[in-house]
Amino acid sequence: MKNPTMTAGASAPHQKFDQYRAYKARPLTKDQKKDVTFLFGGLTWKHERLLEGAFQNMGLKAQALPNVERADLDTGKEMIDAGACCPTTFVTGNLANFLKKKVAEEGKDAATNKYAYLTAGACGACRFGQYHESYNMALDAMGLKDFRIFLLAQDKMDQGESEDGALDLSMPFTTAAYMAVLIGDILTDLEYITRPYEVVPGTTDRVLKECADHLYEVFKNRPIVGKKWRSLMWNLSTKYFTNALKEVGKRWATIEVDRLRMKPKVKITGEFWLQTHEGDGNYNIKRWLEKEGAEVVPPPIVVWIDYLIRADLIQTLEARREIIKNAGLKIWLGKMAQKMIHFIYNKLRKAVGFIPYYVPDQYEIRRLAAPYYHMRLSGGEGDMLVGKALMYYHKKAVHMICELSPYSCMPNTMSIGAMAAVQGKYPDLLYAPIEVKGDAEVHAISRCQMILTEARKRSQAEYDKVLSELGLTEARIREYEAKNPELRQATYRVPHYGVAGTAANYAIHIAKRMGIKNSYKETGVYGK
Repeated sequence: MKNPTMTAGASAPHQKFDQYRAYKARPLTKDQKKDVTFLFGGLTWKHERLLEGAFQNMGLKAQALPNVERADLDTGKEMIDAGACCPTTFVTGNLANFLKKKVAEEGKDAATNKYAYLTAGACGACRFGQYHESYNMALDAMGLKDFRIFLLAQDKMDQGESEDGALDLSMPFTTAAYMAVLIGDILTDLEYITRPYEVVPGTTDRVLKECADHLYEVFKNRPIVGKKWRSLMWNLSTKYFTNALKEVGKRWATIEVDRLRMKPKVKITGEFWLQTHEGDGNYNIKRWLEKEGAEVVPPPIVVWIDYLIRADLIQTLEARREIIKNAGLKIWLGKMAQKMIHFIYNKLRKAVGFIPYYVPDQYEIRRLAAPYYHMRLSGGEGDMLVGKALMYYHKKAVHMICELSPYSCMPNTMSIGAMAAVQGKYPDLLYAPIEVKGDAEVHAISRCQMILTEARKRSQAEYDKVLSELGLTEARIREYEAKNPELRQATYRVPHYGVAGTAANYAIHIAKRMGIKNSYKETGVYGK
């Protein structure tokens, strides 16, 4: 709201105010679109690489912004609200620094007219719904007020055409984007499951880059079949993407791994941007954990999509069933949409040997969180932070939870408070809540290091116990591996047997193959 303007002698009731108006991008015609590069970002480089291909397939010149750096935080702090959370500050500074460079290289008019920004929008308790206001504040300060920002709804499959007709956000566009995100999740799981155990350092990153480039071409050359529902059905039934992932599986099988390396397993949770990001924005904590000898379980974006259907659609309908027409039918359709997502994701997992983790049950997460966090508190990740921590703990899927929260983030502050009650009941749950400001790395890493030390001890004790109970030694396992070289392929699937560590599960699996009787049973925690 701007300051009031008053004439001399006017009384308070005659003050004039400019009313708040929601942001609306400057019109973009279809003729202008061909000269505009659409910028986007906020995900991992793998997701962004595939999205570049998907957007270009739909006729957009697309370019992912450079990965966030520490300098972006400084720029963001200079330009926007001092109370903004660090994700807002980082992404605003990231866009601003990119445009500053383009202004210096090409001039202000070119930066304003030759580029536009595609970003997701939302509403609710999280400041995510107001990110675009921060972008506008920074752009105004840079003299780029006419720079275009297009807000995409993250919870709508068919958003139709923009008012000016330049952007067609109907089913063919959104299904391509969703498929790029799901396959980006598949690549990310493969990466983090494999890299800690690679025999030749750097092999995983090299093969990952090759696979991402291959899939970029797959999306760029994707057939565009039909509109709306026909497009959706094609994506449900086609083998186009699964065949592409089978090629990824062949390349991934060339990576040799040593799964007998004892490593604590750490699940990353937290605010969406911070847990997804890989870089300075979260102190590069995933790579840091790997350097400290841990195996990271990354957060797939598909879980967030699944949660949005549950929290924003199904739970709203359940709460207002008596006043919403056909609420029961709409709830059923929402749950069918969730099943469809699980179906598609499992098809993609199958194409690479079911190595990536399965999508957890949202209603199990809700049930576990319910005693500590109300399901209708939907800001941020809502009850998922508490529910996921309990799910991984009860199923012995990881040794430790690392939750990444922006400094002063209200929804995450509530979840951290709820976790105090959880730890009161389950004191052996290793939980490291890391509050990220962007410029306090030593404090955050030190806090994580303390919990990781205990996780490392537990992982070693678990591994030693398993070997003792099986009557096995590493030497015997190595002899068996030498006779069965497929065991050291990155695409060989090791089931979960009720223990957290990869080395412990691998030892149990080898014992079963060798015919050594034991009480361990496959749990299905990793899904199939």
